[in-house]
Amino acid sequence: MPQNITKHVKDMIAEANTEVTTIPTKDAFALVDSEDHVIVDLRDPREIKRGGKIPGAFSCPRGMLEFWIDPESPYHKDVFNQDKTYVFYCASAWRSALSAQLAQEMGLEPVAHIEGGFGAWQKAGGPIEQIE
Repeated sequence: MPQNITKHVKDMIAEANTEVTTIPTKDAFALVDSEDHVIVDLRDPREIKRGGKIPGAFSCPRGMLEFWIDPESPYHKDVFNQDKTYVFYCASAWRSALSAQLAQEMGLEPVAHIEGGFGAWQKAGGPIEQIE
């Protein structure tokens, strides 16, 4: 018997976008090198290697986010224990919307995500750091 999925990804993303701050892509350009922000790249390392990343972004694969945020986790990363604004992005702003919502629910604050993700960043001419 086929599964009866009752909560769809598009609905989850729409809900997340009502609960978290979305930063317009061009406004996010000003956050590169900001002392008050941590830009977090949620993409898989292979995606980053293929296309580069926002300069100075901290790489946190989506699957590790909860573990790296939680100070009680053996995998905790100190980067998530700063008095700064956390700005998430992924390829198209789907994973980042859900991640920002989750981080906010965990108590990380303030959080936001970049509208349109890395794809929109590239199209808008944002700076890109290539990874070797």
